[in-house]
Amino acid sequence: MIYEFFNNLIGNEIIAGFIAASLPLLIFILPFALIAVLLERKVAGHMQDRLGPMRVGYHGILQTIADIIKLLQKEDIIARENDKLLFNIAPVLVFAGSYAAFAAIPFTSAYIGANIDLGIFYIIAVTGLVVAGILMAGWASNNKYSLLGAMRSAAQIVSYEIPTILVVLTLVMFTGTTNLMTLSENQTAYFWNWNIFGGPELGLAKFLLIPFMIIAFFIIYISTLAEVNRTPFDIPEAESELVSGYHTEYSGMKFAMFFLAEYANMFAVSAIVSALFFGGYHSPFGYLGNTLDMQWLIPVEQFFWFTFKGVFFVFVQMWLRWTLPRLRVDQLMTASWKYLIPIAFVNLLIVGIITLI
Repeated sequence: MIYEFFNNLIGNEIIAGFIAASLPLLIFILPFALIAVLLERKVAGHMQDRLGPMRVGYHGILQTIADIIKLLQKEDIIARENDKLLFNIAPVLVFAGSYAAFAAIPFTSAYIGANIDLGIFYIIAVTGLVVAGILMAGWASNNKYSLLGAMRSAAQIVSYEIPTILVVLTLVMFTGTTNLMTLSENQTAYFWNWNIFGGPELGLAKFLLIPFMIIAFFIIYISTLAEVNRTPFDIPEAESELVSGYHTEYSGMKFAMFFLAEYANMFAVSAIVSALFFGGYHSPFGYLGNTLDMQWLIPVEQFFWFTFKGVFFVFVQMWLRWTLPRLRVDQLMTASWKYLIPIAFVNLLIVGIITLI
């Protein structure tokens, strides 16, 4: 939609495509990453009974900008024994995989990068580039800690992809669509139409579905925590064991790209969870724009709710990071293969049976 707007305005398909593709990065992902890093430090500080960054700007609000400027000025160090080609490609590939996921996420009813019918499966597929990039970084670094972190990350993401896909299949079976825009539109109007509350259709099935939708939500939220390497599943970069895991050898802007990709991934999985279960960009209480007969206000309200829901789930990820201890590798595998996958599979069957009622 936004592409057609710029194409009609400029009359050049290439420039319109470039602007439409750059918008999420420039007006959302970069500012979000800067704010999220500061938020994480403040959350960590207050949970540990301290204030966090306080010296740069009012209450430290410019600390992250100062850190980014510092990273940009750092020397780009490449060790002699590194595989230089793969070492340079890896951070770009990780960032590209994270960024490409935003193409199919609807920000409002007026803006989605690409309204793909197989949107949710496109996101699952394209984020596989992140795994390839992490493995590449671990191998090319020629460092035992980096390689071990990369191998852990690949094993973890492959394991937790299965319960994630089972929950997605549950929603696909229930709603009959894999398009995130259509999924969001199905949950329009008020919060009791959200999938977490059994969807928009009134009837016995709606009430029977509620507990199984809550179970599905918890499974996918736990799985996405593992897929973005957040605590208690942060063993790929476990500082106490692996220095910094797969990005131990990186410095300067390449290290910043890994960092940026991590925070972009945190928001992407939060946005997907809110689109699947919590109405996506829709308001839980109706729109002020409809009440005042100001239709242009509705996409603005939708963008606010989209951001609010996404940032809330990102905040929970931060909260868990500073609350829970890190799992061991065997515990992490046990949690997925012995518990999450069987529960997700049984949940899928039960939702299928209820849907037939």
